[in-house]
Amino acid sequence: MPEKNRSVAEMKRLADAAAGRIKCDVVIKNARYLDVFNAELRTGDIALCGGKIVGIGSYSGMEEYDFCGKVVVPGLIDSHMHIESTQLCPEEFASLAVPRGTTVVIADPHEIVNVCGLAGADYIRRAAARTPLEVKLMLPSCVPATPFETSGAVIDADATARALKGGKFFGLGEMMNYPAVAAGDEEVLSKIAAAGAAGKLTDGHAPAMSGMELNSYIVSGVRTDHECATALEAAEKVARGMYVLLREGSASHDLKNLLPAVNANNFRRFALCTDDRHADGLAAEGHIDHVLRTAVKCGLKGEMAAVMCTLNAAECYRLNGKGAIAPGYDADLAVFGDLVDFECSAVFKAGKLVAREGKPLFSGRLGLPAAVKNTVNAAPVSPDRFTIKLSGPRARVIGLQHGTLVTKALVEEVPTRGGDVLLDGTDILRLAVVERHFASGRVGLGLVKGYGLKDGAAATTVSHDSHNIIVVGDDKAAMARAVEELKRMGGGMTLVHGGNVVSVPLDIAGLMSSAPAAEHVALSARLYDAAYKAGVDRGIEAFMTLSFLALAVIPELRLTDRGLFDVNAFGFTPLDAQ
Repeated sequence: MPEKNRSVAEMKRLADAAAGRIKCDVVIKNARYLDVFNAELRTGDIALCGGKIVGIGSYSGMEEYDFCGKVVVPGLIDSHMHIESTQLCPEEFASLAVPRGTTVVIADPHEIVNVCGLAGADYIRRAAARTPLEVKLMLPSCVPATPFETSGAVIDADATARALKGGKFFGLGEMMNYPAVAAGDEEVLSKIAAAGAAGKLTDGHAPAMSGMELNSYIVSGVRTDHECATALEAAEKVARGMYVLLREGSASHDLKNLLPAVNANNFRRFALCTDDRHADGLAAEGHIDHVLRTAVKCGLKGEMAAVMCTLNAAECYRLNGKGAIAPGYDADLAVFGDLVDFECSAVFKAGKLVAREGKPLFSGRLGLPAAVKNTVNAAPVSPDRFTIKLSGPRARVIGLQHGTLVTKALVEEVPTRGGDVLLDGTDILRLAVVERHFASGRVGLGLVKGYGLKDGAAATTVSHDSHNIIVVGDDKAAMARAVEELKRMGGGMTLVHGGNVVSVPLDIAGLMSSAPAAEHVALSARLYDAAYKAGVDRGIEAFMTLSFLALAVIPELRLTDRGLFDVNAFGFTPLDAQ
């Protein structure tokens, strides 16, 4: 496929290599390869030259690799993810993802931008550039995610238009304020219009949208969605022309529910994504390769699954030259044992071997800029700040559910004594969101059921998407101590239980660790083990589930620093229930 700025000399060299008149740079031999256009396996040497695939056939190269019958597929593409959610710096994330076959990610840095502004996105960009992982950075569309919370930065429509005009951002990140889009809010629509004017895509986020409301969302210019909860919802969105991104992350496991929507007629409208995936899962199970294995276990044919995270993703995001093994395409390749277990043997990026047998063949780190350090600026809180007064016997309670980020809006009988709730003998805990950007002293209070912790508190500065401090517990003193521990560390995750404190520092914007991946994974394992021993329900992902309880764009109930939020009604609601 023709490219801009390619010289005649370069074109002649590629043509000569393709015709076999000169040796190729690299030739992959004795392997099968996935023909993504027909979703079937074929055989033939794969010839690489100048970072491109120049031919399939019989070739010789200056370097030759014999893969003994293994399967070569295009480099895997994660169609939607947040590097910050791995809790690793970009270099450490790449060291785990690339050896698993991932060569491109569509990354939305709205976590770090909500804390640090565009300086946070610049850090992600510069750090990722030190690795072979190709990061297509989206400009966050919702900073803050809604006007009902306090973030560390605000990016309005004018700032969005200015940022999109340059070459730093690939597109506009997930438009989470979907009710405002459907309602025709001019400020929100101006951001989508700015993306269109710049010739760039807008990602979607539209849980449970259907019918005419969905029509209004799509007609605004949004082309993807990764928030489907049912196969029926996914099928409707595909029928309306959207690409549906099938998500399998650490807290949200959607594949099993959504794959019944996929068939031989429509599978080209689906792609795969992780969205939010923790470092421990990356290290133990993998990245997009894990999503592929899961899809096959759920009944999807391996060839179809692989097309979803290669050609489909490339076409969805207009990644010209990616997603296929054919002449003229980029030489981004992953070598697997088969299309069932997806055990990765080698990875090539732009024709160069960058990982082998699960190990990265690259290294290098960017020093941390001041803009992403020391970002926890919360006012002091005393135990009394977590007192919850009710005017009646019933309260609205956030109900957790296994395997999904969607919560239930419960109404529970909650006894009180001495002007405070009495939670002994219940599975209900105190929940609080403490503003941490401007030391305002603002604290939102609520109740949550199903978390399971007893005799202590858990807290984190990872609190989507404004990333204030979120703390849960049944001991007000422990909750206050947990908040102070997070301030001391400059951000992180902590558990206060039985007089002991177990913590994991997240020194980059209170979201990511600058430590090596193995060290961070080990610390996190210790923390999670302590949390589950302290009673946290093993059916939920202890801290990632906690972090999403402040995300006021996923139904049904959430809590922000400004109060309890009813996502279905898209407004605040009192804790007291009549």
